[in-house]
Amino acid sequence: MIMAEVRSTMDTHNHERPAWLTAGWIEPRLVVVTLMALIAGSLLERAGASQVLVTAVAVIAYLAGGWFGTVGAIRGLRDRRIDVDMLMILAALGAAVVGAWVEGATLLFLFSLSNVLQDYAIGRSRKAITGLFKLYPEQATVVRNGTKSVVGLDALRVGDLVLIQPGERIPVDGVVTDGRSSVDQSPITGESIPVDKLPGDTVFAGTLNKQGVLDVQVTALASESTLSRIVHMVEQANENKAQTERFLDKFEERYAVAILGFIALLIVVPPLLFGADFGDNFYRAMVVMTVASPCALAISVPASFIAAIASAARSGVLFKGGAYLEQLADIKAVAFDKTGTLTAGEPAVTDIVPLNGMDRADILAIAGAVEARSEHPLAKAITDAADPEAVARIAVTDFEAVPGQGLHAVADGQEVWIGSPQAMAAQLHVPADVHAETLRLEQDGKTVVGITWGGKWRGLIALADQLRPEAKHAVDAMRSRGLTTVMLTGDNPRVADLIAKQVGIDAVHAGLLPQDKAAVIESLRVQYGPVAMVGDGINDAPALAVADLGVAMGAAGTDVALETADLVLMGDKVERLATAIDLSRLARRVVWQNIIFSLSVMIGLIIAAFTIGLALPLGVLGHEGSTVIVVTNGLVQLLLLPTLKSARAKRGAGGHYDSPAING
Repeated sequence: MIMAEVRSTMDTHNHERPAWLTAGWIEPRLVVVTLMALIAGSLLERAGASQVLVTAVAVIAYLAGGWFGTVGAIRGLRDRRIDVDMLMILAALGAAVVGAWVEGATLLFLFSLSNVLQDYAIGRSRKAITGLFKLYPEQATVVRNGTKSVVGLDALRVGDLVLIQPGERIPVDGVVTDGRSSVDQSPITGESIPVDKLPGDTVFAGTLNKQGVLDVQVTALASESTLSRIVHMVEQANENKAQTERFLDKFEERYAVAILGFIALLIVVPPLLFGADFGDNFYRAMVVMTVASPCALAISVPASFIAAIASAARSGVLFKGGAYLEQLADIKAVAFDKTGTLTAGEPAVTDIVPLNGMDRADILAIAGAVEARSEHPLAKAITDAADPEAVARIAVTDFEAVPGQGLHAVADGQEVWIGSPQAMAAQLHVPADVHAETLRLEQDGKTVVGITWGGKWRGLIALADQLRPEAKHAVDAMRSRGLTTVMLTGDNPRVADLIAKQVGIDAVHAGLLPQDKAAVIESLRVQYGPVAMVGDGINDAPALAVADLGVAMGAAGTDVALETADLVLMGDKVERLATAIDLSRLARRVVWQNIIFSLSVMIGLIIAAFTIGLALPLGVLGHEGSTVIVVTNGLVQLLLLPTLKSARAKRGAGGHYDSPAING
């Protein structure tokens, strides 16, 4: 029921265009048909072919190139609005009336091409919500009046007692009333290491129970859980983006209405008031209609951004549209998630403390031999650090994972306990020196595992999430570009502060739930201005959606993070964000160059049409020439030059090249 409600909400906000009209494979093919017909018609006309054949090809070019624009213009009229679609169609028809069908078809081709490029780059953030569905179990085992029964999530009530088996996803937010286990909370809080849960601890819907059995009392309905709020916040943020697009539509409508009104007056007023020849006046009006059509202006922006997007892709940075590329240039602060973004997201052994005559290699060998039989995430880190040959020499029997206490086994005939010193205290005395050493390591933000063998404490192994080697370079690059850096994490403040100091982060916000991260993003926007959020997990989705620009880590990122984000850093290379920022700032300069140039040419051609009687072929030549120039300018500055710089950098590095910054 809950998922049905979410899907219903998504369906309500689908695009207004009919499904057959938005089919992604139709419009690109019509653009190709338009281009082929345009080329064929021009060749036939130059070869002296019959006018009937030339006209037939021209009709094909107009039908293919103007189909979607005509449909859009008609729908606009039904909605009592006039947009750029209407302006372009009328400009092309006007060109055909005065015999310049090639020029009209060229206008339609370029306009249709720009629409295809923009549509291709549109973000698909609504699909992000479907990535959350798999976190919801369809049913839950509830205990009522001493009887267990399996019910749907919509049947759960606050106060119900839910039984959670090992390996089962927790269906609701609640409080543990009985049992001990470790729970993987990374989808919600971003914590890389599973958290031990005891009676009285809080658990979240969508998190994964590990070894033990838990009795959980429901504290919130499934529709009001933390995971449900993530779904709602992502959808709400996407609706806010849609409002911005509606604002741009209104701007285009005003422009189109103004131009059409001016052309109508130009056709009617001179013959009526000044006795001008209607034919000559209509010809001049068509010239003005053609040169005033925003073809160069319309394609200059998407063409430049597409060139920049292609250049970024070669450097391992994927933008989901030109709008996001442009927004990146305005960013004033960058918020980084910790786990999986600044850190590797996987624990590794950092310290080994020998006790009672043991050496480091022996401690790792015993721990590795026992942990090899465990499925706990820390087990892999310990076995990876141990010498495989030493591990193979130790005989392990009677292995048992005791929930809430640790691992118990017999190694080479001696009893072994492995687990956190706090959990093992229930079975074994913890000496003062072991307790003190444990506290010291934990104060450094590390997880501590103790090992006893033959009834004596033999050592402590400390583990921690490892900082990415490139993290400090990435943060330094942001600061060198005048950006404020912030870290947002669901981890504890001690661990967060340690990581922040190592990489040079300006500010830290720790212990955050997903909705808290989104709230911090809002406050950062008020304090600094536009904010970018860099993250990789489902718990980052609300912050990625609320931020002015969401940046996802490509390889490690979850589906929901990748779909919600506006920019993806492939290969988990967080340092590539600096390349993206440089390219974005260069792209903005190029775009403004193109806008100013295309507007100047348009105004100049309009003035020439009134002052020196500009002929239609010259008007089209100037108009289309400006289009070629702005497109070429974007390609050269944003694609060709960065490619040449990349090639030189690769040769200079002896063939080893990753992603150089773009110099503007």
